[in-house]
Amino acid sequence: MENSRFIKACRGEPVDKTPVWFMRQAGRYMRVYRDLKEKHTFLEMCKTPELACEVTLQPLDVLGVDAAIIFADILLPLEPMGTGLEFSAGDGPVIPRPVRDRKAVQKLLPVNAEEQLGFVADAIRLVRREINIPLVGFAGAPFTLCSYMVEGGKSREFKTTKLMMYEATDVWELLMDKVCTMLVDYLKMQVAAGAQALQIFDSWVGCLSPSDYEKYVLPYSKRVFDGLKDVGVPVINFSTGTSTMLDLVQKAGGDVLSFDWRIQMDSARTLLGKEQPVQGNLDPVTLFAPIPVIREGVYDILKRAGGRGHIFNLGHGILQHTPVEHVKAVVEMVHEYQHE
Repeated sequence: MENSRFIKACRGEPVDKTPVWFMRQAGRYMRVYRDLKEKHTFLEMCKTPELACEVTLQPLDVLGVDAAIIFADILLPLEPMGTGLEFSAGDGPVIPRPVRDRKAVQKLLPVNAEEQLGFVADAIRLVRREINIPLVGFAGAPFTLCSYMVEGGKSREFKTTKLMMYEATDVWELLMDKVCTMLVDYLKMQVAAGAQALQIFDSWVGCLSPSDYEKYVLPYSKRVFDGLKDVGVPVINFSTGTSTMLDLVQKAGGDVLSFDWRIQMDSARTLLGKEQPVQGNLDPVTLFAPIPVIREGVYDILKRAGGRGHIFNLGHGILQHTPVEHVKAVVEMVHEYQHE
């Protein structure tokens, strides 16, 4: 896999074609996934290695992507920490025991990744036997996980999270510290099981100002990336809503910087330096557009990226109801594109 175009692009090396994969490439937009979901709950699918393997494999032959990503959820580690975890139809994830004061943070349990999250490692081992493309493992970033824990689920304003940062900074630091320790162990477990790259999802960090990111988040994100420097696989730093602070996100670490569609690819590469490998950044909604519009968007990103050190992806995950044939068409467009 060291010579796969995905791994080579992660290292900034020349490739024959731009590699492409998609966040949430296995999911609700595919009928085979929906059929399986009728028989099993989401958590059951995540926690049963054979089912997680089956879902991971579902899109690979259909789409022809250059990497697989293990089927799991960023919130799985919260359950063994003691917050509980539920998924309600329509509302998404719910954290039954939110963490909002020092006492609640102190009660959080240390996680033994192998014992309590070993089903993810088992799924990785099963998938590795079945594929000849790299497999990406992943986890949520410290801020995104902590915001779920504090808010008790999704949020628009992140008011409770920000007030903890501002008013109880010591409690916030203790919470982030515990999550960082868990994350490094969890991600190392995935590499030991066979993950050939890692992606860390900071899906909610764009709600912060650059100053707040630098003060309350950057040191902890950096701690996780620093803790993974010896794992021997590329690590992707993915965030959304961060186009005004990509230079700070870059300081946190990661071999590859992945970002959303709110910044032009060439502007990002100029800001980050041409040697920085990047990933992205098509708006997922573009996949609903007519094929000529999709092609225009794909080609524009590829042209601005300039080829070397670029992995094509979306700026976030594939949305429900996205036409499968449009996703497949994007893979073909990327692989057919010839850089000047």
